Amino acid sequence: MRFYEYEAKALFARHGLPLGESRVVESAAAAREAFDAIGGPCVLKGQVLSGGRMKAGAVKFADTADEAAACFEAIMPVEVKGQKSRSVLVEKKSSIVQEYFAAVTWDGRAKQPVLVFSDMGGIDIEEVAETHPEHVSKTHFSSILPLSPRIAKEAIGATGVSGSDLNRLTPIIFELMQIFLRYDLTLAEINPIGKLENGRFVVLDGHVDLEAEARGLHGDLLEELGIGEDETRQARPPTDFEIAGARVNAVDHRGVAGNVVEFDGNLGLVIGAGGGSLTLFDAVRKHGGKPANYCEIGGNPSVSKAKELTKLILAKPGVERIAVMMNVVSNTRVDIVARGVIAGCIESGKDPSEAITIFRIPGAWEDEGFKILEKYGVEYCDRSVSMYEAAGRAVAKMGAPA
Repeated sequence: MRFYEYEAKALFARHGLPLGESRVVESAAAAREAFDAIGGPCVLKGQVLSGGRMKAGAVKFADTADEAAACFEAIMPVEVKGQKSRSVLVEKKSSIVQEYFAAVTWDGRAKQPVLVFSDMGGIDIEEVAETHPEHVSKTHFSSILPLSPRIAKEAIGATGVSGSDLNRLTPIIFELMQIFLRYDLTLAEINPIGKLENGRFVVLDGHVDLEAEARGLHGDLLEELGIGEDETRQARPPTDFEIAGARVNAVDHRGVAGNVVEFDGNLGLVIGAGGGSLTLFDAVRKHGGKPANYCEIGGNPSVSKAKELTKLILAKPGVERIAVMMNVVSNTRVDIVARGVIAGCIESGKDPSEAITIFRIPGAWEDEGFKILEKYGVEYCDRSVSMYEAAGRAVAKMGAPA
C-alpha cells in the first residue's frame, strides 16, 4: 500500500528527518495562503501515487503568491499515468548544491532488506546504475540482528562520499533503515536528499510502501495520517469497486474474500489460495481470456463473505460470467464456498449454472460441495484437472479461443 508524498514526509517527520517547510492544499486560495506563510519561492507538487510528475507537468515553481495560485490551477487537471492529483504540496524551494539517493527495500533472493545509496540523486536510479555503477552501493543487512549506524556509513562511503557530508548523511540513512523495519515497509525511499548551500541536508521527496498484510499492526499510524481502512492503494488510488471489495473482506475476521483489483474484462474471477490466485489470473490471460478483476479468497471465509464477493463481482459493469477456482488447500471448505457463490448468483438474479463457467476448488468437504454444485447444474472439477486446464475451460465457455 502506497503513501502519498505528504504522508511519507509526515512519517519521516515523526522520526526527526530534516524536512523543508510545507503545506498540503486543495484550492488555489489555499496555495496562495501557503506561499505567504512559507514566505519565499516555493515548489508545488501534485499528489499522485506514481512517479513521472515532473515530466507530466505536475511539478511547478512559484516566486509569488499569485503564481502559486496559478500553478495550483495548472497542476490539478494534469494526468500523471492516468491519475489526477488528490491535492498539491506547497514546499519551500531550496538552493541545492548536491543531490543524493537512498532507498531501503526487500531483496527476495537474499531474503534480507537491502539499502541502495547513490551520490547521484534526482534522476532514475536504474539509469545511474547502468551508466555510473561506481556511484551506486547495495548493502544487505539483517532484519533480526541489532542495526548499527556503521552499516549506513559504509554504504554511503562506498560511493566516495567522505568528510562532513558522510557524517551528516549517516544518521539520516540510518533512520530510514529503522523506519523501514519498524513499520513493515516494502519500500522507504528518499530521492533526492538535497545538500543545501549552508551544508545542511534536507529530504526533498519521499516514497513509502507499506506491506498490506501489516496494516492491522500500524492502525495508529494510518489513522494519524488520515488513511482510511478501505483505501486499498497500489500505484494509484483505489476504485469504488476495490473499496467495496475491501469492505466485503472487513465484515468479519474469518478467512479472506476480497483484496480485489479492477480490470476491464468480461470474466469475473473468484480465485485464491496463496500464489494460486496469481497463477490462475495469468492462466486466464494466457488462454486469451479477459479478466474483469483479480481477487483473493481462502482461509475458510464465511458463506456470507463468499456470497457478497460473488455479488460484487457479478454487479461489475461488463461482467458476463464468473470462474471460481483455487489451488488445493485443506483449510478451506469446498461446501462453504459453493454455498456462498451460488447464493451470490441467486441474489444477483443469475442462474448459477449459467453464471459460473467452472468451479475448481478441491479440498476439505469437497464431496458435500460437489453435491451442492450438482444440484444447481454447475460444472465443477476436482484436483485431477490442473489450474491451467480449469482456466482454459472457463475461457472456452466465454467464447474466447482456449
